[in-house]
Amino acid sequence: MSEINRPQGTDRRAIPQRSTGWAAKLADAMYAAKLTPNKVSVGSVIFAVIGAAGLIVSGLVTTDAARAAWLMVTVVCIPLRLLLNMLDGMLAVEKGLHTPTGDLFNEVPDRIADLVLLAAAGYATAGIWAVGTTDWGVALGWSAAAAAILTAYVRTLGAANGVGNFFVGPMAKPARMWVLVLASLASLFEPLFDGRGLFLAIAVALILIGSLITVVMRLQRIAQALHTDKGESA
Repeated sequence: MSEINRPQGTDRRAIPQRSTGWAAKLADAMYAAKLTPNKVSVGSVIFAVIGAAGLIVSGLVTTDAARAAWLMVTVVCIPLRLLLNMLDGMLAVEKGLHTPTGDLFNEVPDRIADLVLLAAAGYATAGIWAVGTTDWGVALGWSAAAAAILTAYVRTLGAANGVGNFFVGPMAKPARMWVLVLASLASLFEPLFDGRGLFLAIAVALILIGSLITVVMRLQRIAQALHTDKGESA
């Protein structure tokens, strides 16, 4: 097989916004402020934790107005988490601030952020799918969190085996987060039909299914790349 057709992952996720002027200006401002990629990565977790708190509290408050206010906290924090995820990479690569521990700070905070946000989304649905002692909304949230972490784990397996990172799949990190944002926004209309928690329950179910499909797709790409490598070296 020629090198052109050889399956190979990439080092970075393709993010169109990375090449925009506003993103470059934000990266310049952070560089001027002497912010390091690692600090920005930690900052993304802080926004994720605040967003997760918004989801959990939204499931505990009793008034529609209070629930809407806490859901809006999540709606604001999730895009900020994604923004910092993009900017830490820009500082590391475009600004040359990559450190020996950069890969650790790039991966671990992301996994923590995924875990807290998706598990919290499950708790925001508490009570609507409860059967006996089992709350299926909460169970779906934790399952979606586990599946999300698995997508990243499988991706890193490709890099660890020398064929790069494969970001394919319908439920990569950005997709997961935007599904949560849309579900949180849709939840603002719950009082119109007494559907408290319904949209977030659907969202975590979709994220779970989409993440499992993503895992399978990535494993297939990695296996194909490894078979190609062995065939070329034979």
